[in-house]
Amino acid sequence: MRLAILSDVHGNPIALDAVLADIEEQGGADAYWALGDHSAIGFDPLTPIQRLRSLPNVAFVHGNTDRYVATGAYSGPLLAEARANPELVASVVEKAASYAWTHGYLTAGGKLPWLAALPLEQRLVLPDGTKVLGVHAAPGTDDGDGIHPRLTDAELSALLAPADADLILVAHTHVPLDRAVGGQRVVNLGSVSNPMTDDPRASYVILEADRSGYRITRRRVAYDYAAAIAAVEASQHPASSYIIRHLRNEVRSRWLS
Repeated sequence: MRLAILSDVHGNPIALDAVLADIEEQGGADAYWALGDHSAIGFDPLTPIQRLRSLPNVAFVHGNTDRYVATGAYSGPLLAEARANPELVASVVEKAASYAWTHGYLTAGGKLPWLAALPLEQRLVLPDGTKVLGVHAAPGTDDGDGIHPRLTDAELSALLAPADADLILVAHTHVPLDRAVGGQRVVNLGSVSNPMTDDPRASYVILEADRSGYRITRRRVAYDYAAAIAAVEASQHPASSYIIRHLRNEVRSRWLS
């Protein structure tokens, strides 16, 4: 079996199309997992959902931004952020406008109920008996700091303990990672869009499995960044400057500092 796993498309169909084309060039996939953050913080929230839903044997989970858009749950954290540091008010207003814009876009496109109904996790048992968990941030949650490179083995083991799985597939941080601790392996996919490392390319993985075991291959895919930036500018997205900084590869994760 071949499972293509991707995440954090963030409303960027140009990046997604490049990834889907690369999957076909690598021999295709029997099934797909999309591990959240499908629409928000991007110029086209609707098209990636349409593209992903058209794939064969595709399974989804929701990410934190999907939940924010579908439920309005961003309001509490943003208010707390503004109260804690009034200098961040402008940034908080921009974030709120961004989620509201995406909410309206998906409401008009009829996809908000679908987004709201996505599950927290996906599970699979591979032919060799390996138990696999797919979730956006970490076992049991779509949010928080996630699985990042600065975790100690003890911290990582504690985060993975609730998984009841041998292989855990996550995303959320936009920082690829592959570690093993206490008999469990965790792979962070990175992100399709909005990079936060020194590599602007889209990142995803292919999982190949049979009765003898499994193999994970990480793929990096370049795409037309200039076209994506132009699309953001044309969209009049309320957080366009923030998105463009990502697409220009000017944003770095705090876990890499």
